[in-house]
Amino acid sequence: MTGHDADHGHRHAPHCHPHGGDEHAHPAGSRGVMSQILRPHSHDAADAIDVALESDRRGIRAVKISFAALMVTAVAQLMVVVVTGSIALLADTIHNFSDALTAIPLFIAFRLGRRDANRRYTYGYRRAEDLAGLFVLAMIATSSVVAGWQAIDRLIDPRPLEHLGVLFAAGLVGFIGNELVALYRIREGRAIGSAALVADGHHARTDGFTSLAVALGAVGVWAGFERADPIIGIVISIAILAVLLGAGRQIYYRLMDAVDPSIVDSIRHEAAHTPGVRAVSATKVRWLGHRLVADITIDVDPTNTVEQGHRVATATHRRLTSRVAHVDDVNIHVHPYRTA
Repeated sequence: MTGHDADHGHRHAPHCHPHGGDEHAHPAGSRGVMSQILRPHSHDAADAIDVALESDRRGIRAVKISFAALMVTAVAQLMVVVVTGSIALLADTIHNFSDALTAIPLFIAFRLGRRDANRRYTYGYRRAEDLAGLFVLAMIATSSVVAGWQAIDRLIDPRPLEHLGVLFAAGLVGFIGNELVALYRIREGRAIGSAALVADGHHARTDGFTSLAVALGAVGVWAGFERADPIIGIVISIAILAVLLGAGRQIYYRLMDAVDPSIVDSIRHEAAHTPGVRAVSATKVRWLGHRLVADITIDVDPTNTVEQGHRVATATHRRLTSRVAHVDDVNIHVHPYRTA
């Protein structure tokens, strides 16, 4: 028995595939928009669809708000760069601009992911989010190279800094702006299961600490160490590379269909405790964008009729979509339980 069929876009209705038998579809009715995102408690399959659509909206809203906040922060820092000539702040500003611009492909990916599946893209367009993640990695790498080149150039050919107090204040502003964006992105990304949005949040957090480094560079120059500013710029470049490695690892996991083993354990546990399920013999799980797709095989009483087996599959589908976060698509195969 297989969990559900495409109806409208991401709408699915549970249906059964007995091992060696025919397919029967039975659409489920909707109870309306869910009030919770992470842990819906309804047992209607259509409610899982509403959760998925709401998570798309939350992702788009998070991208818009964080983009605006980072652009304001970056523009403010750029104005200070013009006044002070700080290369460390310039490196941080470049990184902030690149971080803000990563919101554009994420926005496109979230919008594209809402499009209906079709004969060519039978799973829909949710993988666009992972492609956006690759763009994020490219932007991080570019900002690291540019910031490093500027810092080395200023280290070889030092130039005096002016308005150190303003530079120090700009570093603090950069830290506050980035940390607020980081908290928001990480919270929303975890809520909807978006690895790309969470990675971008950690990216913003690192930017915040590098902004603090700019403030420390201003203090160093004020204390008489003139090369503190370009040295801090080089440190920022290295920090950006560290972010690149961490973000790259997360995107790699998504592209390779890797999931946290605890998610697989949770799905197996919930399926095994569904009334009528004698055993769970196979479990496969992967991310499509920020939603989980599960493919499981359950064993039921061999004396069950096709209709009884279908009811067990439907109950299993509803239990998984209502109790396991981010799951909205489940394919269930039903086999007769055998003791030997």
